Amino acid sequence: MPPIASATSSALAASRLRPGFARSVWWPCLLALASAAQAAPDEKLLTAAHAAETAVITSLKEMVSIESGTMDLPGLVKITDYAERRLQALGLQVERRPSSTAKGEILVARLQGSGKRKLMLMAHLDTVYWPGTLATQPIKQEGNKLYGPGIADDKGGVAVILHSLAILRDVGWSDYAQLTVMLNADEESQSAGSGEAIADLAEQHDVVLSYEPTAAKAVNKTEGVLLAAAGTAVATMTVKGRSSHAGAAPDIGRNALVELAHQISQTADIAKSIPGAQLNWTEASSGKVRNQIPDLAQASADVRLTAADAAVKLEAALKAQVAQRKVADTETSIVLKIGRPPFAGDARTRALAQRAQAIYAELDGRQLMLAPGTGGGTDAGYASRSGKPAVLESLGLPGFGYHAKDEYIEIDGIVPRLYLSTRLLMDLGRD
Repeated sequence: MPPIASATSSALAASRLRPGFARSVWWPCLLALASAAQAAPDEKLLTAAHAAETAVITSLKEMVSIESGTMDLPGLVKITDYAERRLQALGLQVERRPSSTAKGEILVARLQGSGKRKLMLMAHLDTVYWPGTLATQPIKQEGNKLYGPGIADDKGGVAVILHSLAILRDVGWSDYAQLTVMLNADEESQSAGSGEAIADLAEQHDVVLSYEPTAAKAVNKTEGVLLAAAGTAVATMTVKGRSSHAGAAPDIGRNALVELAHQISQTADIAKSIPGAQLNWTEASSGKVRNQIPDLAQASADVRLTAADAAVKLEAALKAQVAQRKVADTETSIVLKIGRPPFAGDARTRALAQRAQAIYAELDGRQLMLAPGTGGGTDAGYASRSGKPAVLESLGLPGFGYHAKDEYIEIDGIVPRLYLSTRLLMDLGRD
């Protein structure tokens, strides 16, 4: 799920540091590095990034041609096989782990180096698109845009990881204690089966870089990285009524569907009064036959959370509101299930982001926006949950149309993002 953000950059207060961050011995050094922008690019890396552009486009076309909707297990197996082969070809030791929900697998690939820091790169292999989408949304290039279902979210991120590692291998870089790549296949299903594995793995590392896409320049004018993102939850509303014959005795029944419609209407804007909460009803179901008053109806809502107490307040507000019924003798219940935790970047996140800005500036002053937050969820929330690693989000390719028709990436963003990825990793490897 892409962490889209279009806001201008803003500082994250030092008070947002989690306990123990001040004891870290290296992030103040990184912050100092961030303030020392270099005027000239690393010509060797930049030349390699230019040389890799065509190969990245080929990789994108290969991955997009493998449809891998988040609930399509055959497709997920194919894309996981593809990623495994690519990582093994780069010399990584690859482990395939089952997810706890049996919806796709988790790839964990490792390299051992000669340095001191443990670095983790992560992206996801699944998309939101059902099998057959390519038939109506084929891979195509129009000017600077390369289209395809899932090409930005997040196969572009996978491509940046693969080709960054190829460039770094070719220049002989090994300045890390351990380099880990984590690719999951259920991110678009809230990472229900991989979230805990992501959190556990991230806690074993010093830095986690997440390769979700950044918004296209056609949308945001400048590419960016992300400092924070919302957590997610699902609200489920269930209405119980009483069935009856819809033609002969409708008044005897208690129409659960009518009551559900009433409850959705009166709770649609309820989150607007709760700081740090957002709610949108997105799914509903009721009845199985046309000629029966339905005795059961259910709806679910997408919920986004950025404040620690927002979930409790939202659930309480929903339960209080649904007590006001339209259809007598119906019963409405609310269940709020917390999903992906929020990603709340800290001072180390900002130091990484400022370092990224300095690297981008090496490319003839190219600008990089520091997006302060977004309502889109990201697995960076799981990665940052323990407070151990420094985490930065949105190092994938610039694009747009995520979760919609005609998703695309901007081709002229490939070289800058490869350069950013490789340069940032080399900086992190230095003492």
